[in-house]
Amino acid sequence: MCPACSIWPDHDSTRGIHCMAEAPVGVDEQIRVLLQVMAGEGIRKAAEGFSGMLGEELSVSHSQVVLIPLVEIPMLLGGPEAESVGIYLQVHGELGGQMMLVLPYQKAMELTDLMIGAPVGTTTHLGSLERSALAEAGNITGTFFLNTVASLTGLGARPSPPAVMVDMVGAIIDIIIAVSGSVSDHVLMISSSFLRGGREVEASFWVIPDVATLEAFVKHEAEYDRG
Repeated sequence: MCPACSIWPDHDSTRGIHCMAEAPVGVDEQIRVLLQVMAGEGIRKAAEGFSGMLGEELSVSHSQVVLIPLVEIPMLLGGPEAESVGIYLQVHGELGGQMMLVLPYQKAMELTDLMIGAPVGTTTHLGSLERSALAEAGNITGTFFLNTVASLTGLGARPSPPAVMVDMVGAIIDIIIAVSGSVSDHVLMISSSFLRGGREVEASFWVIPDVATLEAFVKHEAEYDRG
């Protein structure tokens, strides 16, 4: 089973959705591996950041990375009308692109309970407090991911303030596409399970690098190979 299938119960592999575990056309194998290393290390660092904020250990039980076509995202998330929550960040600096922590609505409420230390099932709607907790989750994940990219490539970047979007998947994806411009046509999906005190919440972290960023990765790999 692909990572998305385990997180998005409405995903149906018979719909023609294929998770791109293999390198998509136009993405060099070395760059794909570099992205996977960045993703795995970034999620590990983010877990450490969560632990520091919560004052209690938060571990990552597993982390999987796949590259999928941007056009396949709506069906992968249960269809364009599925209600979801996206914590959206733009990337600025020497690197550019977009990042988003994405969850089905129910799992977003579960993550909120975990973040604020409330019993499971406490959160029944996403008010200002709940959205603030989710925004911090997205901010920590994005910041530590970018810090990892910087340490591996020497390229600095910073995230924008997080924006919490509660809407149908299709509407959320439309926002990404509208902002994208020359963005890559593939999304790096990082699937992880975060555990705290015996509780587990699954989430997907999406990274959509722009063309200039992918070119910077290619240059980094070429210089690394020569060195």
